[in-house]
Amino acid sequence: MPEHDCVFCDLDNLREAEVYIENAHCVYASTRDPRDPPDVLPGSGIIVPIAHRASPFDLTPEEWVATGELLVAAKAAQDERLAPDGYFLSWSPFPRDDEDVRHMHAHLHVVPRFDDEPLAGEGGRSAIKVPENRRPDPSRPGTGRARSFGPAH
Repeated sequence: MPEHDCVFCDLDNLREAEVYIENAHCVYASTRDPRDPPDVLPGSGIIVPIAHRASPFDLTPEEWVATGELLVAAKAAQDERLAPDGYFLSWSPFPRDDEDVRHMHAHLHVVPRFDDEPLAGEGGRSAIKVPENRRPDPSRPGTGRARSFGPAH
């Protein structure tokens, strides 16, 4: 059931994303905070259950399967668009004091990463939304190494 003040329950807003993929239980939308410089975190997005869930611990088994399907689809879409060198994945299960989003709706961050980021190798969180981690040429694709992760077993 949608929560009236929840930005992630607003599917019309999410559908405006540059890359948008939907299945029966979840959506993937490439997202970027408009306050961030445009060339920081290119291609980053979120996977969100359509039903309002406060945390990933509240997802149904069907929503977990749907999340996995969208993760594979999102990776394929961003591999094609950006050829990243890897990915950073992170759930946001509960708000922290420094987060702008005070409501909670479970969402999985899917962030393409590139070897030429100045802070590459410093750990995922250290480089998120940091202008100093701007790539030298964000229009240049990565190596595409992330495509070689192989099939699931």
